[in-house]
Amino acid sequence: MTRYALRTLLFAAATFTSIMALHQTTQAGPPLLCRPFEIDGARSLPWDGPHWRSVKADYQINRLVDDTLALLTPETPVIVRMETLRRAAIYAVWSLNDREVGYVARDLSTANELLSRLRERARQANGRHQALALFDIGYLTETFKQAAPVMQERHQLRALQRDLKLDGDIDGYASVIKAIEMRRGDAVMEFAAAIIAQHPRRADLRAHLQKAVAGAPDGSLLARNLVIHFNDRGKSVAELRAQLGLAKN
Repeated sequence: MTRYALRTLLFAAATFTSIMALHQTTQAGPPLLCRPFEIDGARSLPWDGPHWRSVKADYQINRLVDDTLALLTPETPVIVRMETLRRAAIYAVWSLNDREVGYVARDLSTANELLSRLRERARQANGRHQALALFDIGYLTETFKQAAPVMQERHQLRALQRDLKLDGDIDGYASVIKAIEMRRGDAVMEFAAAIIAQHPRRADLRAHLQKAVAGAPDGSLLARNLVIHFNDRGKSVAELRAQLGLAKN
């Protein structure tokens, strides 16, 4: 095989691998868990690769709650909060019975402690911090809710949702909506609400997505994440705008 042919073959293999990785990322399962967010190298929980469940096998889960809370500062961008909470859910809940994660949580105590601490933070927050605190507990609650039915079906964990203390009266989506209202509209939080509304599907999905796309400047971190997470509707922000009736004149 010539050197040129070898380079061509290696390039084709790398391209195929990238396409398959993107397909796995965007089609793997519950969107709040199985679809990572681009955060441009911002600080988040330790991770070991681009895959949606690339946890660090040597991470000490007894640090998870404190590490997560320390990362969720008032200055932390909303998309970085979303990725941090997604990673926390993989460590604390999804890893419980998914052998492919390569990391096993022994029980749900860490997950419940994180829920409890975020609820308490939301109760005590005031002023400009309150909206972010409400968003955090709402988003994590909905992430855990998306994990529970899939894990119960796969692993017969009939009591998982109960053991996570996710009774029906805890409405994380409502907390996210309240946070949006308190900030008088927030395009990134609308993006989060749209992802929540995908699974199970909610009537307000399109409205949330329209507001998110309308507030996403070309090339922004939000714009890039919108294209990744809603690529079934458009391969660019321009296509998303057109599909949603928001095309610029």
